Amino acid sequence: MPLAGIGSRFIALLVDSLIWLAGFLVIVMLLAIFVQSSTPASTPASSDIPEQWAVALVIFIIFLLNWGYFTLFEAFWNGRTPGKRVARIRVIQRSGRAIGLFESMARNLVRYVDQFPFCYAVGVIAIFASRQHQRLGDMAAGTLVVRDRVQEAPMWGESGARTFTAHIFAPSAPSPEPHNAYSLPATGIARLSSTDLEVLEGFFARRLDLSLPTRRALAERIAAAIQAKSGLEPPDGASVETFLEVTARQLRDQARMQ
Repeated sequence: MPLAGIGSRFIALLVDSLIWLAGFLVIVMLLAIFVQSSTPASTPASSDIPEQWAVALVIFIIFLLNWGYFTLFEAFWNGRTPGKRVARIRVIQRSGRAIGLFESMARNLVRYVDQFPFCYAVGVIAIFASRQHQRLGDMAAGTLVVRDRVQEAPMWGESGARTFTAHIFAPSAPSPEPHNAYSLPATGIARLSSTDLEVLEGFFARRLDLSLPTRRALAERIAAAIQAKSGLEPPDGASVETFLEVTARQLRDQARMQ
C-alpha cells in the first residue's frame, strides 16, 4: 500500500485536534459545573480544591484525552481515527497486518516526543529522514501510515466492457497442457516411489535455468532410469519431457489416493 505523506497526515491531525479540543472543552465545562455545584455557597471553591490540584487534574485530563483518543481509535477502528478516515489513511504494522492495542499504545506514547519542541517538529524531521515516512512513534511500535486504496468502478458499469469492440472478440480458451493428453499404465507407476517424484520435481524446478543441451541430456537420463525401474515406455508422439510430466502427474495422483 502507498505510504501516506506529510500533507494527508497533517489533514488527519488537524481534524483530530479539532475533535479533541471540542471534547476537552465539554469535559472541562462539565467538571467546572460539578465543582461549583458541590461547593457550598459560603465557602470559596479555591479553598475546597487547592489550585495546584486543579492544575494537576487538568493536565491529567489533557494527557488522558490526548493519549486515549488516538490509542483507542487506532486500536479498535482498524488503524484509523476520525481524522485519518477523512484523510483516507490508516496505521498498519510493517508486516501489513492490522495494528493492535500494544502497537497503538506504544506509538501514541512516543507521540509526546514527536511533538517537541512545537508543532511536531521532531516527528516531521523523522518522517523526512525515514525511508518509510515513519515518525519516532512509528519506529518504536513498528508501524506505518499508509493511504487507503480507492476501488475504481468500471467505466461502463460492473458488467460493461472498457472498449466498444470488446464484445466482438471472444476470449480464447487456454490451451491444455500436453501431458494431460496421455496416460501411463498404473502397474508401472506403482513400481515408482516418492523419491522418484522428488527427482522429477527437482528437474522441473531447475529446467528453465539449464541450457538446452544440458536440459535435454538430463531429461533423457532421468527418463532412462524411470523406464528401467518401472518398465514404462513414452507414449507415441510424446517428447521425453512430456513423458516425465505424465509420470509425475500420475505419481502425485497415486500419493493422494494413498
